[in-house]
Amino acid sequence: MFVNHAVTRIEARSQNCDMYMHLDVNTEIYPLHVGDKFTMALAHTLNLDGTPDTGYYTPGRKSLADKYEYVMHGKLYKITDDASGKGLKAELYVSYGGLLMLLRGEASHVSHFELDQRIFLLMRKL
Repeated sequence: MFVNHAVTRIEARSQNCDMYMHLDVNTEIYPLHVGDKFTMALAHTLNLDGTPDTGYYTPGRKSLADKYEYVMHGKLYKITDDASGKGLKAELYVSYGGLLMLLRGEASHVSHFELDQRIFLLMRKL
């Protein structure tokens, strides 16, 4: 049995938009510490031209991942909407091979995502 104790659940807030996130990160390969700032992107494909990924690695081909330090691929398994309070809020739940993400914020920021969609998460420290 393999037990990995190098997974940390981080809490983060966006400085650019009203978004809140819980994210499990494999800190053995990508160490994060309290106070670290990072940029994060969610993408449907890593191809720079926006075409769908084939699922195969092509050596030498440039991709969106080249601009980031930590990349995960997962599946959006739950979307919720909450109209209580001011403005419509939404929550996205994504599993990256068992590492989980909750992203909460204005529904307009996440309206282009769909249930069961494959999603890449890309991170880079600032």
